[in-house]
Amino acid sequence: MTRIKLLTIVCAVAAPIWVAGQTSNFMGGTPGAVDATKVRTTRLKFPKGSRSNWHSHTWGQLLMLEEGKGRTQVRGGALLETVPGQPWWTAAGVEHWHGAAPEMDALQLTIYEGDVKWLEPVQDKEYLAAPKK
Repeated sequence: MTRIKLLTIVCAVAAPIWVAGQTSNFMGGTPGAVDATKVRTTRLKFPKGSRSNWHSHTWGQLLMLEEGKGRTQVRGGALLETVPGQPWWTAAGVEHWHGAAPEMDALQLTIYEGDVKWLEPVQDKEYLAAPKK
């Protein structure tokens, strides 16, 4: 038997034993995975000056800006400017919109489950208002 063949057999037998013997990567118990087959993840590239219509989600929506500068607003709330790494959550049934800033593209990661209820377009006076600082 060659050394390479022997090493291959040893690795094939020892690796599963080593993995099974490892301790958990979590303290206080190991979390279990829950069904995520209905969760949608999408990366949306909004060109500068563009935005979604008003809409709401049956489950809610988690957004994170990856690049550029964005804007978002909950119906009746202040206009917010978003920057990379800043997540924002919109609860189920809450009407909102999101998109790019007037002067810069925005790459957004969006995560949601369920249905989207699309509403009317966001007017320029709403979109171009001064954002809350």
